[in-house]
Amino acid sequence: MPARICLLGRADYAATLRAMQAFTAARTGTSTSDMLLICEHDAVYTQGLAGKKEHILAPGGIPVIQTNRGGQVTFHGPGQVVAYPLIDLQRAGYYVKEYVFRLEEAVIRTLADYGITGHRVAGAPGIYVRLSDPSSHAMLAQRPRYRAPGSPATTPDFTDVGKIAALGIKVSHHCTYHGVALNVAMDLEPFQRIHPCGYTGLATVDLATVGVKTTWHEAAQRLAAHMRARLDNGT
Repeated sequence: MPARICLLGRADYAATLRAMQAFTAARTGTSTSDMLLICEHDAVYTQGLAGKKEHILAPGGIPVIQTNRGGQVTFHGPGQVVAYPLIDLQRAGYYVKEYVFRLEEAVIRTLADYGITGHRVAGAPGIYVRLSDPSSHAMLAQRPRYRAPGSPATTPDFTDVGKIAALGIKVSHHCTYHGVALNVAMDLEPFQRIHPCGYTGLATVDLATVGVKTTWHEAAQRLAAHMRARLDNGT
């Protein structure tokens, strides 16, 4: 059964996190329906479990909240669509790696609706756009490729790309929370006060930066529809 979509609008980050944790802890077998929360937050920096303090440069008056997702520091603020899938992966029938792929694919499909090509970068979760030509379908040289077992991890190459969607998840007893943040039309300056996702010099963009004029609500509805379609086991 497809996840139930809940469009929350503006929601407090800490309260939303507590609600996701409570929902996940209270799930009972296969009787609890999956949900997809869609919202935006007031300005806040969130730090992942392995987050390093040196990646937070000058937060100023923006609060920093330690959280239990994977990854490093990121920024949430008005004009960003944040999607939190609360999915039972055991019931859905796929593992975490495929779950991440499906999340990223939903963002790529959403960008395609606006004529923008989303890309993956090897070694760096999330979705990126080519800065020199956001609509180009040409494959990135730094796209993920097969890596032989035992070979060293890929060092991400951010040449000519900007990050438009960040991903950070948590899986507890095969159930997911946290999720994806898609930048639509926001004040990007706070990203300059951190090393986004732990990467020095990583450019951060939004749909407005690459020439797309849309509303938060429209982008939210498109992303929600693509996420529900991609996360459905029948897709």
